[in-house]
Amino acid sequence: MEILLQAIVLGIVQGLTEFLPISSSAHLILIPEVLGWDDPFINSAAFDVMLHMGTLAALLAYFWRDLWRYFVAGLQAIRDRRIGDDPDRKLALLLAVSVIPAALIGVLFESFFDTFFRASPLFICVLLFVGAVILYLADRAARHVRKMEELHVREALGIGFAQALALFPGISRSGITIAAGLFLGLERAAAARFAFLMGTPIIAGAGIWKLRQLAGGGAGAFEPAVLIAGVVASAVSGLIAIWFVLRYLQNHNTDIFVIYRIGAAIVFAGLLLLR
Repeated sequence: MEILLQAIVLGIVQGLTEFLPISSSAHLILIPEVLGWDDPFINSAAFDVMLHMGTLAALLAYFWRDLWRYFVAGLQAIRDRRIGDDPDRKLALLLAVSVIPAALIGVLFESFFDTFFRASPLFICVLLFVGAVILYLADRAARHVRKMEELHVREALGIGFAQALALFPGISRSGITIAAGLFLGLERAAAARFAFLMGTPIIAGAGIWKLRQLAGGGAGAFEPAVLIAGVVASAVSGLIAIWFVLRYLQNHNTDIFVIYRIGAAIVFAGLLLLR
């Protein structure tokens, strides 16, 4: 029962922090560390990624109409060999391009990021602070005037490289991609929407890539109920977080997330040092 409760708590944490720009990977590593949760499966990278599959379900539930429209538009662009003035075809191209950097870097350096940062929790606290500074500067430098459709291919590629930095726990995938969009002049809500859409194939790919560990027993023994509970909690809380972020950023800046990140970095570092 204790392991089941831990899985639900971490599922809720994953769902919220995946879309709030405060770093899901940092919280999934630091919370078990400071609370002394030492179950091998709960602390495995494979469990982390399966929780990400819950947030993938949230993304698909929220954006399925948009994703299907862009998918169809992308196929039409390939068939006709042209983008033209169709905004859906352009968005399909931009999203496809943005995925490339993180996918390549993730495959090449997966093992390093899975092991090094789990052994260096204090460094994650530093990255939480660094991510807060980046997000603060991006919001202050942004013009907040552009729509997603106004991005250029090279700019989408740049946001894709920014997304690759989220492999460092504490930076935050949503946080760094929203910051990149803001630096390029996107409206806050548009930056968040683009960040969520471009994260869909990355999260799906990471989940499929990690499934081989579960299928091959690489993650150790586990109970299916524990995994299901974590994934469902992640999906429900993720759906709530998407709804909240997109609406909040329509009329507010990112300061609340910056303040939280700084506070979390200080609290987690203090607890780690005390332990």
